Amino acid sequence: MIYLDNAATGGEKPVCVQNAVLAAMKACANPGRGGHARAVACAGRVFACRTLLAQLFDAPDTGRVVFTKNCTEALNIALFGILRSGDHVVTTCLEHNSVLRPLAHLKRTRGIAFDVAPLKDGRLLPEAIAALVQPETRMCCVTTASNVTGEAPDLYALRRLLPARVLLVADGAQGAGHLPISMRRAGIDALALAGHKGLFGIQGAGALLLSGRCDPDPLMFGGTGSESHSLDMPAFYPDRLESGTLSYPAICSLAEGALLVRERRAAIAQRLLFLTARLTDGLRRMGHYRIFSAPNACGIAAFSHESLPSEAVAQRLSDEFSIAVRGGLHCAPLAHRALGTFPDGLVRASFSPFQTEEDADALLDALGRIAGDGATAS
Repeated sequence: MIYLDNAATGGEKPVCVQNAVLAAMKACANPGRGGHARAVACAGRVFACRTLLAQLFDAPDTGRVVFTKNCTEALNIALFGILRSGDHVVTTCLEHNSVLRPLAHLKRTRGIAFDVAPLKDGRLLPEAIAALVQPETRMCCVTTASNVTGEAPDLYALRRLLPARVLLVADGAQGAGHLPISMRRAGIDALALAGHKGLFGIQGAGALLLSGRCDPDPLMFGGTGSESHSLDMPAFYPDRLESGTLSYPAICSLAEGALLVRERRAAIAQRLLFLTARLTDGLRRMGHYRIFSAPNACGIAAFSHESLPSEAVAQRLSDEFSIAVRGGLHCAPLAHRALGTFPDGLVRASFSPFQTEEDADALLDALGRIAGDGATAS
């Protein structure tokens, strides 16, 4: 199968990541839960991953790199842990349900309010986001890159337009590993990461990187291996937000993936720009399809057929051509409303840097066979 659903999860893991996971399983202990040599060694590798992520994303404090099981958990910690009754949030129409559903729940249960910035000609402009700020605005929560189209708002420009008091929370699920993200230069207060996409880790690897301006309440309570005499969660980081056993193999995979990104991010971005350009240019020449993505470093290309539903196209690609893409709404309903593609959604092809121009051409060939009336697969 040609796997082009990397925006959902990376379909191919580098050999170094695979080896790190195997090594972790062969010599595993519970980091931070013992003084014996193996537990101490595992804790050292966990700390090394914290340090690497802090360096890669220019985070203010290594100690405030908190491991989670995915980006959704990281975003939930930031949103539920910080927002209080009467707070106002600015977000955007390109957000994933991992932002929109928590905000909707907090609106019902805590009385927060939120406004949604629109698109202008398919772009998410910093001034349109900042224009929604009110006196009660506590937070601006924005994606680093849309999981539907690959559109990436300028967070650096946005921070300059926001009042200093407003916390900037960034969803890095799609942008992390693909785009240059500096928390300090962009003034990001909380950066949520999905380790299993552009950072090449396995599923179960996520993180939340916090500035000193954020002090979320814990989302979970339990053992931390520290201050076990107390029935209260530790006040210090990262223990405050890390209840229970960490996924040590996933963290080891994330460390190796982050090392690869640090060494090759520019080359990875160029590869994905090339592949998305090849696909979108081919679709434009073909006709029958409408394109919703510009070439981008996140590897995402979204499009629709002039008459076939997106999920029907995706199913045919899988069944007849052994090509994996994704149709539908991609857990981002407001993005599709803004693009005018609700409720059918779009076909999304998402590349990894391991893929070739032959993979893009195979998809174009398959879409060409599907495009015309009465087209059948060979």
